[in-house]
Amino acid sequence: MTHDLDIFFRDYGDLFNRALAGQLVLDEIRAVFTGSFIAAGADGVSCGANDESFRATLETGYDFYRRIGTKRMSLREVQTTPIDAAHVMAKVFWQADYETPAGEAVQIDFDTTYLLQMLGARPLIFAFIGGDEMALYRQHGLIPEVETETEAAA
Repeated sequence: MTHDLDIFFRDYGDLFNRALAGQLVLDEIRAVFTGSFIAAGADGVSCGANDESFRATLETGYDFYRRIGTKRMSLREVQTTPIDAAHVMAKVFWQADYETPAGEAVQIDFDTTYLLQMLGARPLIFAFIGGDEMALYRQHGLIPEVETETEAAA
């Protein structure tokens, strides 16, 4: 595999930060995903299509991140495990900077595991697995203890 996944995820983090800043990069973010993909987390597993509904989901997601005080996402480390000649698993360690409603700076370290297809000119994400993001936000005072994920996305 000739792709540098450190660069790939650094660029992905840069896209996240640009979207967070309100720049129109959602189509660039969509371009790093396959036509269909799997998302898994504390609330279950879902299959998504890389279509206009995904673009709308990204818009809603970045609005949520801004509302809870997300300031920046930084890549800390990428650990890769080849699966076969065309696929790789990457465990990516991120650090996110937030500002609480009280104005306090908070840093949260977390990791996400991505499955990538390594065919073509660049890697494409076909699955990602994350932890309980909402629990971390509650623990650090970014969302109220009683707010549900559905309320948070509204």
